[in-house]
Amino acid sequence: MTDAPFDIAALQKNLDHAMIADRHRLRRQLHELQKKPDDAKQAQWLERFQASCAKVESRRLSVPVMRYDDALPIAAKRDEIKAALEKHQVLVIAGETGSGKTTQLPKICLEIGRGQHGLIGHTQPRRLAARSVATRVAEEIGTPLGELVGYQVRFEDQSKDSSLIKLMTDGILLAETQHDRYLEKYDTIIVDEAHERSLNIDFLLGYLKTLLPRRPDLKVIITSATIDLERFSKHFGGDGLPDAPIVEVSGRTYPVETWYRPLAAEVDEEGESLLDDLTVDQAILAALDEIAAHEKSVGQRPGDVLIFLPGEREIRDAAEVLRKANLRFTEVLPLYARLTPAEQQKIFAPMAGRKIVLATNVAETSLTVPGIRYVIDSGTARISRYSYRAKVQRLPIEAISQASANQRKGRCGRVEPGICVRLYSEEDFLGRPSFTDPEILRTNLAAVILQMLHLRLGSIEDFPFIEPPDGKAISDGFNLLQELSAVNREGQLTPLGRQLARLPIDPRLGRMVLEAAKLGSLPELLIVASALSVQDPRERPMDRQQAADQAHAQWKDVDSDFAALINLWRGFEEKRQELGSNPLRTWCKKNFLNYMRLREWRDAHRQLVLLAKDLQLAPGKAGAQAADGGKPAQSPVQATTDTKVNVILRDQAEASEAAQRAKGYAAVHKAILSGLLSQIGQKTEEGDFLGARQRRFWVHPSSVIGRKKPNWIMAAELVETTKLFARQVAKIEPDWIEPLAGHLIKKNHFEPHWEKKRGQVVAYEQVTLYGMIVVGRRPVHYGPIDPQASRELFIREGLVRGEINSRAKCLNANRVLLEKLDELEAKARRRDILADEETLFAYYEARIPADIYQTATFESWYKRESAKDPQLLMMREEDVLAREALEVTAAQYPDTLHVGELQLPLTYHFEPNHPRDGVTLRVPAPLLPQLPGERLEWLVPGLIEAKAIDLVRGLPKAVRKNFVPVPDFVGAALSKLTFGQGSLPESLARELQRMTGARIDSEAWVEATRQLETHLKMNIEVVDTHGKPLGEGRDLAELTARFAEASQAALAIPQADKVQKPVEAKGFAQVAEKTQQKVAGLSMTVFPALVEEGGVVKEGRFPTQAEAEFQHRRALQRLLLQQLAEPAKFLRGKLPGLTELGLLHRELGRVDALVEDILLASLDSCILDGEQPLPRDGAALAALAEKKRGAWAEHAEKLARLTLDILKLWHGLQKRFKGKIDLAQAVALNDIKAQLGNLVYPGFVRETPAEWLKEVPRYLKAIEQRFDKIAAQLQRDRVWSGELAGYWEQYQARLGKHLQEGKRDAELQTYRWMLEEYRVSLWAQQLGTKMAVSDKRLSKQWSQVEG
Repeated sequence: MTDAPFDIAALQKNLDHAMIADRHRLRRQLHELQKKPDDAKQAQWLERFQASCAKVESRRLSVPVMRYDDALPIAAKRDEIKAALEKHQVLVIAGETGSGKTTQLPKICLEIGRGQHGLIGHTQPRRLAARSVATRVAEEIGTPLGELVGYQVRFEDQSKDSSLIKLMTDGILLAETQHDRYLEKYDTIIVDEAHERSLNIDFLLGYLKTLLPRRPDLKVIITSATIDLERFSKHFGGDGLPDAPIVEVSGRTYPVETWYRPLAAEVDEEGESLLDDLTVDQAILAALDEIAAHEKSVGQRPGDVLIFLPGEREIRDAAEVLRKANLRFTEVLPLYARLTPAEQQKIFAPMAGRKIVLATNVAETSLTVPGIRYVIDSGTARISRYSYRAKVQRLPIEAISQASANQRKGRCGRVEPGICVRLYSEEDFLGRPSFTDPEILRTNLAAVILQMLHLRLGSIEDFPFIEPPDGKAISDGFNLLQELSAVNREGQLTPLGRQLARLPIDPRLGRMVLEAAKLGSLPELLIVASALSVQDPRERPMDRQQAADQAHAQWKDVDSDFAALINLWRGFEEKRQELGSNPLRTWCKKNFLNYMRLREWRDAHRQLVLLAKDLQLAPGKAGAQAADGGKPAQSPVQATTDTKVNVILRDQAEASEAAQRAKGYAAVHKAILSGLLSQIGQKTEEGDFLGARQRRFWVHPSSVIGRKKPNWIMAAELVETTKLFARQVAKIEPDWIEPLAGHLIKKNHFEPHWEKKRGQVVAYEQVTLYGMIVVGRRPVHYGPIDPQASRELFIREGLVRGEINSRAKCLNANRVLLEKLDELEAKARRRDILADEETLFAYYEARIPADIYQTATFESWYKRESAKDPQLLMMREEDVLAREALEVTAAQYPDTLHVGELQLPLTYHFEPNHPRDGVTLRVPAPLLPQLPGERLEWLVPGLIEAKAIDLVRGLPKAVRKNFVPVPDFVGAALSKLTFGQGSLPESLARELQRMTGARIDSEAWVEATRQLETHLKMNIEVVDTHGKPLGEGRDLAELTARFAEASQAALAIPQADKVQKPVEAKGFAQVAEKTQQKVAGLSMTVFPALVEEGGVVKEGRFPTQAEAEFQHRRALQRLLLQQLAEPAKFLRGKLPGLTELGLLHRELGRVDALVEDILLASLDSCILDGEQPLPRDGAALAALAEKKRGAWAEHAEKLARLTLDILKLWHGLQKRFKGKIDLAQAVALNDIKAQLGNLVYPGFVRETPAEWLKEVPRYLKAIEQRFDKIAAQLQRDRVWSGELAGYWEQYQARLGKHLQEGKRDAELQTYRWMLEEYRVSLWAQQLGTKMAVSDKRLSKQWSQVEG
């Protein structure tokens, strides 16, 4: 043929003799040679063409002679099928179970010449069926499996180029469309068990319909046991094409009787219940009893029973019930997909008695249980359904369709007549749908859509599905692909989606693989992905579940079920390298691992590794220590002789290892998370998890994580059974979610606000994923998010309100100008001088570019533009003034207050209800006692009229009505007064009385003052010596008391050493009468004096002269006692009545203290009395002592005798309190006791002035007379006691105030002793008084006391 001329036209006609897979390539090359002839290429083409034709001839010659079993129903239809295949491209064969269609159709196809130019592809819905059918076909043809008849299932290919027939799962055929779009490898395709209507089958049938016009040489055969024939026939018709012909093949040779035994209660004609409702388990027992009775009646041996139940739990419950029933010669066997092969094999083993098989719907089509005579059908099954609302795959228990019921019925009657017992009524059966909803209507379509987009098959809505999926299902499929970043928002395939489509695994797993390649954790992820794509190799036999759990515990991980899979893989690989085949199987069995599933896992893993290499997904290093099983590479710790160093090194090594492990864990689990973004959950307070779209779910009990319950988890799957359970879960960190779900998350921003420190507008960002809050409150720069709103906030807060850290000179200049104008408003207490914020905002808004919304860009712009215009953004007064403020003058609103020689600063604030509203005087703490309270009442000239009006308006109405209109009267009165002189209320009262004749009581002024508005009282801010604020308030007396200690500490004399040396009587230095001291930046006058503290004399300073003189005099008494030590020593032992003094004074204290007081008081009266000024240095004091010391002994003895008289009288009075006391006299007695306590107390001799001490005996005698008269004048005594209690309380309050302010008022002292004289005048007039005294004289004296 090579020597013949190269006739292109003839060769094109002969291309049909080549293999179909080669034709397209040969035709294209021939076309190229026609345009550009080339002898060498022509020779090569002919060689390839001849090789292809030779392969066809070889395949034709390899076809053996076919033999058929005439007992099979399909044998009778053989010629009809051949004729139909010759005439039509598509043939539908409806054959019942047992018709032989599955094994005989490939032989019929070979007989008519199919399989020579391409393979006969024969698809099965399950791997198990593909293997078993391939074995049976190979046996019937008489060829070894893998030669003429091969099979390919997932990760296992037992076929050759010379194979004529290839059994495979429908998923394998779909996967081949990736690299063989027109399926040119095949010349015939048989789609078996099409009634299952799996997702793969529906997609395959739709794909074949689009493919047939492009492949007129392709033959397609659709087979099923129970099928809607017309639907399939019409599917391949239309568009001018005839419907596909249908060939029906009968199958069952033995009849099957149907018994309906519903669970519902039976009722009689009147509706009365005859039987209670049965449970399924009870109904099964009843059916078995009925079957046994039937067998006995017809004389049959016990037959095997197949019982269909919805799930594993129901199988376990039923098995328990049957075992407890003690059925004789009966073995109960479970059958479900998760059983080990060994347990499944028990079903096929022959048994002597009855065999009862409890199965799920896996026994409907996938697995044929031999020798079944009876079927008991519960009528329910767990059917996988996708929930559009919850976005999860549910496994609810549903009533099965009529087709499924008939499939179950067909499981018996194959070897002899059978009986099917249906545990529901015939009406229920007839009311059920004819067929089970195809999988395409009840699953997520992501994988289908991905393949369609990759194969460019057009819109999914236009694709010729037998039953088009619901729009919601299509939408959810696209949503999942969008979640996986496989498609964009327009539904177009992304580059990552193209990579995903090339991976023949679930899109979620594919997404994990691609992410792992990026994160460097591909080796670990391939282990996890392959594990998730096969059945779990860990077994839990029903009778040894606890032992299995203990064996599996060695691989568990506390945080992740995925890490447990990696640990298991590594454990198995380690043993596989270590052990031989048989020991390895033994090890697997011991550890409850299914060896065959582990092999399948390894095959799956190997295929994924090869696939990753093909896609050039290089494994990285970061994930090498992914799970707990991984050991990070560590350099060995060099031990030292120092134990502490060794401990530190070991801790560092452990910390490094933990960090590496955490890094590896994160790398693997981030990759897994990329495929499970909609299957994450956050722990709730109730202990369950809140997932995407507000779904609540629980961790499946089989997971370790269910006990630990981390805050965030992800799940490989969410399945709804009794609850929505998460299976195969792991702990995750919420920080991982956002980077992976950037295309899915939603960001909400709230509370935008200006932050001075950052110089930006900041908002809080909330990040959500499918309604879950991933980030609750994260501060972010709001400028790029909303430039317009950020610019407005920047101008208002940063520029207008000055909350900005900027070196721009315009801002400092504007701030100074605005502060100046703001102070005018504070003084005038009006907000109409400075322009409002809107005017200031408009000023900046009109001058600043629109793209500036933060400090950094503002400063760079200002620096650049101010170089051109130095006056840029410099405000002028006319820009910000609303009106002129002529009424605000320095005289009306001074900035300082003159107190003596000091000028204290005043500040103004206008903000009602603010603590500093009004005028604030800044005062150092030591100066508080010197502040003139009356001057503070006048505030400042600009506010005095408002205060006076408020005072008058606060008077009682009966008084206030004399001064209407109040502003006119107040204005006239103030014009006659001199500002700042005297008390404001008193001055105002005098002038108003002069004007109207109306007298105002002082108490009315007190009440009016209390009601004054806060800003009309002077606010006093107290500072320490360094100017640091200590506190503030508007009550001068309260502030003076509160900061008394701070005041004294501030006036302390600075010492070089920490301890001040005591002052000695001999030769102490001159003590100045007054001096200047710097306090808080002010130079104030202070008064030095000697101070006695605990019997020791030191030098101190006082803010008032009166306090200084008082303390100095007491200190001099102590120094004189030191100076006259010799006479003092003599007097201490020779004072008259010393023993009696000690006895009488013991209730008050030791006699030594009394003697000390007598000596000090006598020194004062003898030497210091009448001396003005008092000595201020040691020499003057010594001279004075020398001058007057001669009379001291006489003074001391005289004072001792007076003290003895006082104590005798006091002791006598104390005795009168003993014995029975009349309760009616309690008030009087309490008053007397208080009076005695104020006259005689520890230290009274020294504390009481000499002129009043000598009057004390008279006061005590007056008390004796009062005692005598109490019973006779009880009522009068009570009235007088009350009157005096008020006077005394008034005195005590004023005394306390004076002590706080450092005042020593002689008038107040006189008032105190006038109260004692007043007592004498009331209770003992015959004793006489030192001065004229009455209540009016007391009031007059009180008016002379300082405030």
